[in-house]
Amino acid sequence: MSLQKVGLKKVELANNEKIAYREREGGEQVVVLVHGNMTSSKHWDVLMDSMNTKYKIYAPDLRGFGESTYNERVTGIRDFSEDLAGFIETLELEKFHLVGWSTGGAVCMQFVADHPGKCEKLVLLASASTRGYPFFGTNEDGGPDPEHRLQTIEDVEQDAGKTLAMQGLYDNKNRDGLKAVWNALIYTHNQPEPSKYDEYVDDMLTQRNLADVYHSLNTFNISTNTNGVNEGTDQAKDIDIPVLVLHGDRDYVVSAKMQEEIMEDLGDNATFISLEDMGHSPLVDNLEKLKNTIESFLE
Repeated sequence: MSLQKVGLKKVELANNEKIAYREREGGEQVVVLVHGNMTSSKHWDVLMDSMNTKYKIYAPDLRGFGESTYNERVTGIRDFSEDLAGFIETLELEKFHLVGWSTGGAVCMQFVADHPGKCEKLVLLASASTRGYPFFGTNEDGGPDPEHRLQTIEDVEQDAGKTLAMQGLYDNKNRDGLKAVWNALIYTHNQPEPSKYDEYVDDMLTQRNLADVYHSLNTFNISTNTNGVNEGTDQAKDIDIPVLVLHGDRDYVVSAKMQEEIMEDLGDNATFISLEDMGHSPLVDNLEKLKNTIESFLE
């Protein structure tokens, strides 16, 4: 286990957003960890603590999460990825690996496509697809309506089945409700120890951009296909570095089909590994296996 100290720092970008980040000292190999929705850099803590000390690790809070600012609303995944580009430029990182978890996977893919020659290897952990993450309207029975994919940010903001229900948990600081959601979808077998779980819930409640993230995921599409909202930008072909696609075999958040889309769109650059008996948070389900799998790829 690493005994390297992890500190929380802030940096101001040219767009006037201030990005908070955790930094763990290490060797010459640099790894940047990009979190997903309902989390921040805080949720990377156990992986940052356990990774080999040859890695210098940075983990930013995306705009509107954690301790970062949210001065301007995010309108798409590229807003997050350009913040990431600004963060990397400000810290003068030359060569590095990226690990993107869930929404963070989409952010990292957009960054690599737009900024070639900077990232050396990319790990997609339980990632949204190259074709986005679909958000559907709500049926009268409260379930998703697969025939009615939401189109606009207004559609997303007004959807009772997901956005308004989740926003209500945030607005009311309903800690038990948030835990119930995570236990049903993410921590389905294993949970963090109680004090750490409470810290994670505190962190969830810092999020200020829920509908915007949903809309960004719904519209993201770097494939050659139409995803039901947007035509693809055909940028998947611009990701020409080695990519490791990791997906838990009992992930209830991102589907196996989304991983198949990633593999189809990235082609021979991508390697897929199924994480046995893991869900959407392999960091909690089997940290040691996850760490070893990532480090073997980065070597």
